[in-house]
Amino acid sequence: MSQQGERPTAHEDDWWRRLYDETARDTGASNAADSLDDRFDSASDAVSPGGPEPERIPAVPAPAPLRPAIGHVGDRPPTYDAEPTALPATVPQELDGLVSDTVLDGAGYGTYTLRAASVRGDSARFRGEPRRDALLTVRFGTDRSALVLVAVATGARATERAHLAAADACRWIGGAVGRSHVRLSEDIRAGRRGDLTSGLHRLTDRSYGKLRARAAELGLEPQQYTASLRCLLLSADPDCRTRVFFGVGAGGLFRLRHGVWQDLEPKAPEARDVSGEAAVGFGPASPGSGPDGDRLTMDLDIVTPPSPHAEGPLGPPAEPFRFRASVARPGDTLLLCSSGLAEPLRGEPALAQELAERWTPDQAPGLAAFLADTQLRVKGYSDDRTSVGVWEA
Repeated sequence: MSQQGERPTAHEDDWWRRLYDETARDTGASNAADSLDDRFDSASDAVSPGGPEPERIPAVPAPAPLRPAIGHVGDRPPTYDAEPTALPATVPQELDGLVSDTVLDGAGYGTYTLRAASVRGDSARFRGEPRRDALLTVRFGTDRSALVLVAVATGARATERAHLAAADACRWIGGAVGRSHVRLSEDIRAGRRGDLTSGLHRLTDRSYGKLRARAAELGLEPQQYTASLRCLLLSADPDCRTRVFFGVGAGGLFRLRHGVWQDLEPKAPEARDVSGEAAVGFGPASPGSGPDGDRLTMDLDIVTPPSPHAEGPLGPPAEPFRFRASVARPGDTLLLCSSGLAEPLRGEPALAQELAERWTPDQAPGLAAFLADTQLRVKGYSDDRTSVGVWEA
């Protein structure tokens, strides 16, 4: 009886005895295969009741449902092709300044999943111009005290070095935040509003001071070597759901909650309010709350207006420093983006609706899907697009 309780038949016993009988006479060389595996296969075939078993074809799993492939939204397709046409021209001495057509990144810490993408616009792809948007995603520190910075910058339009200015803006704010990341992480986790606003304002001012100094080195006017800058600070602590936004210049800050988009962009004051005798502070009437009853650590802080007693003519009004810190809820999706995506998101309802349907609160999209979502095209909007999405578990 075998170990499994089966009783072998007589011809099976005889076969195995003849196969391994050491006294059996050698039959001599043969052209047939005679390895141990070959003998085992031969024996198995011989004792099988029905002969060799038919070959099993592995089952092919059903493909996962694909997202609808929508090349564009709106009434008419865009004018430009969807794929890149021309590469930017360069010279051997400027290879360090090259920027790729597309940048894609992602991560997951604490209770959130991060997706980030930056894509050259249809117009720049057609004309062979470099991407003016720059994207930086970086983590400082480890464990619960780690701090994630995402910086998005857009160089000034119609300037030759716009892409270099955007890259410098991201790099310099990244270095400034990195050198102060321990204190910033503590302030975010403790909700120290005053320290965050003043500290980040100071770091941003220093970065723009470097941009102005670089413009002087190149013999350019400050407005010829500058960029809008928008940043997110995210704690890796699972117990901290405070999301901090700060920056200078145009772009967008949105939140998708319960399938509805909310525009969280802090409103800049009117030009007359920052160049005359207006009050120093600006913001909502109730600084302790925001859209949908959120508890905010701060809504808006701007550069202090120049003193009315200052001597000499006033220069052009400075761009306001924007700041917002909000507490995220489970299921929220926070979107930080450059003007290239913010403008069509505000101006084309079909784009907002399509993204709301794709970005469900259940699960963040993969990197490839997020890139495809960022590239949804709208006629009349052909600038670079940079988007940063934060999905709250």
